[in-house]
Amino acid sequence: MVLLEYADGRVKKSLEKLEKQDKEFFEHIKNALRNIQEDPTGGIKIKLELIPKDWKQKYGINNLYKYNLPNAWRLIYSLAGNKVEIIAIVLGCFSHKEYERKFNY
Repeated sequence: MVLLEYADGRVKKSLEKLEKQDKEFFEHIKNALRNIQEDPTGGIKIKLELIPKDWKQKYGINNLYKYNLPNAWRLIYSLAGNKVEIIAIVLGCFSHKEYERKFNY
């Protein structure tokens, strides 16, 4: 079983805000989180050089995945842990425009 955590309180609050604004879209997020727990490497791996430097410093991550959602939204997460325990750390949910800006596309 993969544990699910949020990078910080702001990430969790922004997802909770999405839940209140658009229940149908939030169902896609919940499905994505379930799928990540079942297969943590099932997302699309982002190249190491594309990981934002501020995230590397702030969260100490060395891997990053994206999970594509409807309407070109992306759920971004990293994996941590060891052979016994895997933790999926949700870093955010971004629209296509926000994603491009964050990853300098």
